[in-house]
Amino acid sequence: EVQLQASGGGLVQAGGSLRLSCAASGFTSDDYAIGWFRQAPGKEREGVSCIGSRAWNTNNADSAKGRFTISRDNAKNTVYLQMNNLKGEDTAVYFCALVDEPQPSVIVSRCSLFGFSYDYWGQGTQVTVSS
Repeated sequence: EVQLQASGGGLVQAGGSLRLSCAASGFTSDDYAIGWFRQAPGKEREGVSCIGSRAWNTNNADSAKGRFTISRDNAKNTVYLQMNNLKGEDTAVYFCALVDEPQPSVIVSRCSLFGFSYDYWGQGTQVTVSS
């Protein structure tokens, strides 16, 4: 059974940083993509950043570019989202999700920031940015 555990959220002042972690278990290879999504109260879920099984394959929403960096440590089956220069509008519950990449060598497009592309979801971690 594939399970995802998101952690690292918290309360931080505007301009501060947080690093979110998404630990995956129950997957037998490294051929998967992980996406980070967030949902603020009263708003729809939005894709923030994702990373595929190949190092070149990352994708970031405009809101994340220049501030958020996604990375993965396959030895630990963990994906990280380093968030710098946080703003009030980054306040949300952050979720990570996973999708299998059965043939990563033939993938030519970047990983998806659409939630419907992902099959497995973890619980959320709250990020609150105070001004």
